[in-house]
Amino acid sequence: MDFRKAYGIFMYYHLSNRTGERRGRLERGHDEAETWFCQKVWWSLRGHFRDLHPQFEVLDWRGRSYYCSFAFITPHLRLIIEVKPFSTYTTETDRQKYCDELNRETFLSAMGYQVISFACDDVTDRPELCIMLLRKVLSRYLAEPHSTSVSSVTEREIIRFACMLVRPLRPIDVKTHLRLNHRTALRFLHSLCDKGLLIPVTGSQGKHVVKYKLHPRAAQCL
Repeated sequence: MDFRKAYGIFMYYHLSNRTGERRGRLERGHDEAETWFCQKVWWSLRGHFRDLHPQFEVLDWRGRSYYCSFAFITPHLRLIIEVKPFSTYTTETDRQKYCDELNRETFLSAMGYQVISFACDDVTDRPELCIMLLRKVLSRYLAEPHSTSVSSVTEREIIRFACMLVRPLRPIDVKTHLRLNHRTALRFLHSLCDKGLLIPVTGSQGKHVVKYKLHPRAAQCL
């Protein structure tokens, strides 16, 4: 099924299952930017629209309804996705609206949602960047095949952990973080070295590997 047909079914399903203001917000609020996101980012990455909800209604900390661009809801993840135009922050937002937006995002995080935002300019002009960033978010929760040389969830977690450390990774770091024994930790580190995603660093005497640097392209494998 191509994008046009799948997108038509996706929108018809959500429109036909909504009434009143919820339907009206979908008809009015799902505009060109959201359509571009569906085509250039979501469809390119996922190839389907299962579990994606456009103009998703949530409540803020005051109990008031708010409609976000999208929500992706699975048994393991509740993700709010906002597609935001630059004009929102130059002509349409005053100090109180800005505060309300930050408070709403914090409240949604407290309610178990993860909130991420994409600029309209990036969606239309740099969709590959949006795809890369969205893939990194989803990879934490979804066990799906990846077109990379990283072959296991453990290897991806080691790479992610190394990105968080912002310093060379030591075997003891991997052992502690993943609760592995020394031999298993070294096996994963050696595997990542063989794939060119980690660079071994020897000690002062140059005899033994004591830590591992992250290769610049490793983050692309997440």
